[in-house]
Amino acid sequence: MQLTLQKTVTRRDSIFYKLFQQSPTLLFELLTNPPANAAQYRFDSVAIKEPKFEIDGIFIPPEEEGNGVIYFCEVQFQKDEQLYERVFAESLLYFYRNRTRFSDWQAVIIYPSRRVEQSENYPYRSLLNGEQVHRVYLDELGDIQQLPLWVALMVLTTVDEEQAPETARYLLDRTWQEVPSSTRQPIIEIITTIMVYRFERLSRREVEAMLDISLKETRVYREIKEEGREEGREEATINLIVRLLTKRFGSLPQEVRSTISDLPLPVLEELSEALLDFSELADLQAWFAARSL
Repeated sequence: MQLTLQKTVTRRDSIFYKLFQQSPTLLFELLTNPPANAAQYRFDSVAIKEPKFEIDGIFIPPEEEGNGVIYFCEVQFQKDEQLYERVFAESLLYFYRNRTRFSDWQAVIIYPSRRVEQSENYPYRSLLNGEQVHRVYLDELGDIQQLPLWVALMVLTTVDEEQAPETARYLLDRTWQEVPSSTRQPIIEIITTIMVYRFERLSRREVEAMLDISLKETRVYREIKEEGREEGREEATINLIVRLLTKRFGSLPQEVRSTISDLPLPVLEELSEALLDFSELADLQAWFAARSL
């Protein structure tokens, strides 16, 4: 269950990353008072050199206009009772380290609904009720047919499963009608990506029939095939490492097994070579510690 949840979160992050990458002005369509130079902002995703400090996205003002306002963006679809602690710590730390580049900062936090928002927010009342932090609830943006197309794509990620197929078909039809052929494909890719990830239990043909579209040549289909191959390699590597360690040191603690299972494939491959030099289980723990695992 935990692994499935993590995969869903990662995929949703990927969807919103693609949305902002294709249309950086999308963030500003969610704000009441967007900057006048919104069209010139550049989207990026950054990691701060602190343990587990990573910002979903930053929107950087054009450098040729001097020190402008940087916008931090966080997309949060799971309940996190320390979200504001992390978001404000990350944002202010980044702003501190880049103070000479920017004159001010703003933060936009996107939720599917108010139910997901952090319950205890009293310590941050001045920020949340001020002019620098903007909370967006996708289910409160209104009728999806009345929304700008790119905003409607964001709302598609929150639509009830029963309504999602009809909504997706509507957005595909709208894309064909409103978007020039030269820029149409990225939007179609995003719609199909959202639907494939939301209906994982369905086969490719069932999703094709649902959307009345062929997925075989879309990027999401190629990515899923590649992901499946990588997951197969990852599972096989985990099983091999656990067997080798068990054979050498006996039954492994559950904590050790869990740590190994959470490792990405490149690190697993490193471990499969490093364990040949381990003489005791403590060597494995030291290997984990050296990589802050």
